[in-house]
Amino acid sequence: MQVSHDKVDAYEPDRTLKGKLRRRLIRLAHRRPARVKLARPMVSFSFDDAPATACEAGARVLEARGLRGTYYFAGGLTGREGPMGRFATGEDAARLHAAGHEIGCHTFSHLDCGQASREATLADIDQNAEALKSWGAGKPVSFAYPYGDVGSPAKTLLAGRFKTVRALHHGLIANGADLNQAPAVGIEGEDGEAVALKWLDRAHARKAWLILYTHDVSETPSQWGCSTETLKRLVDGAMNAGFDVVTVAEGARRIGL
Repeated sequence: MQVSHDKVDAYEPDRTLKGKLRRRLIRLAHRRPARVKLARPMVSFSFDDAPATACEAGARVLEARGLRGTYYFAGGLTGREGPMGRFATGEDAARLHAAGHEIGCHTFSHLDCGQASREATLADIDQNAEALKSWGAGKPVSFAYPYGDVGSPAKTLLAGRFKTVRALHHGLIANGADLNQAPAVGIEGEDGEAVALKWLDRAHARKAWLILYTHDVSETPSQWGCSTETLKRLVDGAMNAGFDVVTVAEGARRIGL
């Protein structure tokens, strides 16, 4: 998404050859390998950009089962309208935090960390962390790259600042996974549920940690979101399969971070 003064527009990633090569090569650099040994598989349900529906319908699904999720807020989007509906507010973040959900950090303006300078990235993240603090949402320990994109300046900058720094490429957090560019799997689009189920099976077989993410949660979701029923089925399926359903912060704690 691109942020303007009046609205939030859909974002188009850098599709040039240079952009594609950068995204491929950065996964090999500045790595922080995970050490994972779990008795049971884990899964985290996370919500990027915190659309209001995720903070309402999504939270209800988790709370009804005694569970909590991770919400990555971008302070500059709060309360505005976008392609996923209205974004939640700082008051929503404070409410979620008080209820035991984790409030994670995006960049304030939903800055593309793949193309921004080190200075611009640092300033935007500092601004976002201050916004979260002012809302009473706690100090963030989990970060997600907006659009899942990252370049060398941002990856080196964030290496020691957060316990986990999450991207969007598919994978599990098992031994050797890069915690500076952690994999995740999206519950979005027509095949989102089927893709998530496939990765839940893989995580179960390996006793690994899977981070799932989506955006809005409603009966008529955007192309980046999922339906309420889809979320219910995935949460119930994970619980029935013996997964520990944890926030990203709790998952990091359990692997020793």
